[in-house]
Amino acid sequence: MNDLLDLATFRSGRFAPVLPEDSQVNPGCYGAELAYWLCLRLAERGVVTSYPDAEDWGWMLGYATDAGDEFALLCGNVDGVNDAWVLALRRFGRKLFGRDKPPFAHAEPLILALRAVLDAEETITALEWQIPTAS
Repeated sequence: MNDLLDLATFRSGRFAPVLPEDSQVNPGCYGAELAYWLCLRLAERGVVTSYPDAEDWGWMLGYATDAGDEFALLCGNVDGVNDAWVLALRRFGRKLFGRDKPPFAHAEPLILALRAVLDAEETITALEWQIPTAS
C-alpha cells in the first residue's frame, strides 16, 4: 500500500530560497518559503497545519483530522531548481509499525483548501494536478 500521494507540480519564482545555499537543509533542497506561505494561506481558509518542519529533501506541514488521522503535506523543489515545485501527501498509521493508515480521502479538507490556495495565486504557472478534481 502506497503511503504517498502526489498532489501537484507547478512553477513560481515567489518561493525561491531567500537564504544562501549553505543555509539550506541540504544543497539544492528548497521549500521553506513555500511551506511557510502554505501554512498561512491554509489557516486563512480554516485548515490548520503544523508549522513547517525541515526534512532532508525539503519541508513538510503536519495535518490531523478531527478523528485523529495524521498526514503530512510535503513541499519541495524539483531537482535543485529554485522555481519548480512538487507537493505530495503522506499518511501515517495509528498502530505499531505504521499499520492502520487512513485513506487519503480523509484529508479532503486539506486537499480542497490547497487547490483553492494554489489556483488563486497569480505567480503560479504550469500548475498540474496529479489528483482528480472533486465533483
